[in-house]
This record gives sequence, C-alpha cells and structure tokens, in this order.
Amino acid sequence: MPRFVRFLHEGSPRYGVLDGTEVAVIDPHPFTRHGPTGERVPVQGLTLLAPVIPSKVVGVGRNYRAHAEELGNEVPAAPLLFLKPSSSVIGPGEAIRLPTDRSEEVHHEAELAVVVGALLQRVTPAEALSGVLGYTCANDVTARDLQRSEGQWFRAKGFDSFCPLGPAISTDVDPADLPIRCRVDDEVRQEGNTSDLLVSVGDLLSEISQIVTLLPSDVVLTGTPAGVGPLRAGQRVQVDIEGIGVLDNPVVDREATVDRGNGDGAG
Repeated sequence: MPRFVRFLHEGSPRYGVLDGTEVAVIDPHPFTRHGPTGERVPVQGLTLLAPVIPSKVVGVGRNYRAHAEELGNEVPAAPLLFLKPSSSVIGPGEAIRLPTDRSEEVHHEAELAVVVGALLQRVTPAEALSGVLGYTCANDVTARDLQRSEGQWFRAKGFDSFCPLGPAISTDVDPADLPIRCRVDDEVRQEGNTSDLLVSVGDLLSEISQIVTLLPSDVVLTGTPAGVGPLRAGQRVQVDIEGIGVLDNPVVDREATVDRGNGDGAG
C-alpha cells in the first residue's frame, strides 16, 4: 500500500509515492482520482513538506489516561475536542517557533494524526474508518501556561508552527496498535501505544462527524501519551511512529532565522 509524501519539486508542491530510494510523482493529489506521471525523483536531499494542508485540524484532549493524570486532570466523560487553525501546520524540518513574548512554557505532544480521505458527516465508526486516507505523525505543540490560565485552548494550541505534520501519509498501518515515541535532543520523553487510547480512532471520527463535517484532507489528532514536557530554543524534537516515519523539527525563538533542513525522515 502506498505511503504518500508532499514535497517541493522544481519550485512547486507535488505529491508522490515513496518507492525505496525514490518518489514516484503522482498527479494531481491523493484526495481525488490520481495516477503516476512517470517522473521519479530521489528521496535523498528532497525537501518534504507537510503532507497535507487541511481545512481544519480537530484535536482531542486527555485521550490517554496517564497523560490526563500527569497534568492532574480527570478523564473526560466524552471526547474533549478543540480546533487548531490550518495556519499552525508546518512540515518536517521546519522550525517550531516559540512565542516567548506570550508564553514561558511550551510543551511537545507526540500524536497519531488521522488524514481524512472522504467526506464524513454523521457516520458510524465503521463508515468513518472506511473514509480514512491514512495516518501521519503530529506534534500538538501547546503553550501550557496559556492553556491553564485561559480555560479555552485556541491561543495555547493555535500559534503559527504549533502543528508539525509528517513525514508521510501511511495507508497500511493499524491505528489500534502503533508505538509512539517522542525524543528531544535524543532523550526519550514520551513512549506509548495507540492501544491505550480511551476513545478509538473510529469512535472518535464518528463523534466528530456528528458535530462538524470532516472534509477530504482534514486532520484529526488523537491525543498524546504521558511524558509531555517543555521545549527550549536550540533543541530538536522528533515524533516517531512505527510504519510512518520520524517527524523531526528544530525549535527556535519565533524571531530567529533557521535552515529548515531537508526533512527526509520518511524512511
């Protein structure tokens, strides 16, 4: 089954399918009928982009019991939903920019992200899963001090660069049993498995679809395991999900300039 990537090719974003050390270019994109163009480009040195720019990103809070407990929160009776703006999305190698003039405590949150492939409106869990294109890595970056002080989460979750996604959309992984790991400067901070989700992917998508229509290319974040912690400028944070790849992002103050690197963590 294909693993889709979005990448910069001759100055324009393109989609392709990972095939060993090469990417087979497709046209136009995986959210509609598409086909190979016959072009192939080497993965080495390729600038990977966020695999999707969604109309919306829907997140869920406290969907792992241990994470709720580490922050002193109770497990919600129903999925605790919030939105992140599409402008918060960045890709592999792009910098997470700390808004140090607004927040003094920005945390990483490694998560499995669901990439929606079909319109989902008031669907059952089984129908929801059949409308999934695939899965990618996400980092639900959060200004924890603002989250605590404000009660609602738009500012805490919504800053530009607070939703790294990538490196690839994997179409053949089982979302019910995926190891998730987060490393900061090679130190393992988070280690969990989607088997511990309190609300499964299918149930979560179904519940969201009762409230808001999910469109092709929308992204749903499924929650983060325990171990969240602060990020500082100069660090690198990696989200690693088996079968998908490694999402690698540097951390900078938001006024800094940074070389994004090649973001080639899809292996």
